[in-house]
Amino acid sequence: MKLIIGNKNYSSWSLRGWLAAKQSGLHFEELIVNLYGEEWEAAKKESGEIMPSGKVPILWDDEVVVWDSLAILEYFADKVGRDRFWPKDDVARGMARAMVGEMHSSYMALRSFCPMNMRKQFESVQFPPEVQADIVRILGLWAEARARFGSGGPFLFGTFGAADIFYAPVVSRFITYGVQVPGFAAAYMQAVWEHDWMEQWREAAESEQWAMEQYDSAPDA
Repeated sequence: MKLIIGNKNYSSWSLRGWLAAKQSGLHFEELIVNLYGEEWEAAKKESGEIMPSGKVPILWDDEVVVWDSLAILEYFADKVGRDRFWPKDDVARGMARAMVGEMHSSYMALRSFCPMNMRKQFESVQFPPEVQADIVRILGLWAEARARFGSGGPFLFGTFGAADIFYAPVVSRFITYGVQVPGFAAAYMQAVWEHDWMEQWREAAESEQWAMEQYDSAPDA
């Protein structure tokens, strides 16, 4: 089984696919490609057989090819059991699925203004209203999930699962750009940030030689 991912410092969708693979407990080989470097277009052409969509992450499992981080998570859930990723309770599972779906399709202002950069921490960032709206929405969802379903542990639905996998890059963004959050959110973010797999990912991101200058400066509102 092979998982093709992009730069660990910058690729939020790669982080989601990688965390899903780790959560599955299955063995996989990790292949990293340098996104948007000078050789990126050439690399996509040369690796057409293993990167048919030209995007990351991509999972290869024998003859099965799965691209898109949510599809990868669901593929793993089908292989190892859905309870490893999703809450057992119907009500909690419904909310978790909705939160993951919203993350997958929304928050474009936050993504654009605050690209993931695990090696940076900026201070006194001024967020445009549309980014502030995304932040408020996310914090509201976190608050509801923790209040209603978080009694079993420090994560959104108690134990680490699909919702945490999909919001892990948001945790990284909030830390990088100094987003001010209430105490419950700070505690949740700390639990995600200090998770063993996140520490492994951060260490690898720190050691990468690739740099993308357009993402290494503080955003200007």
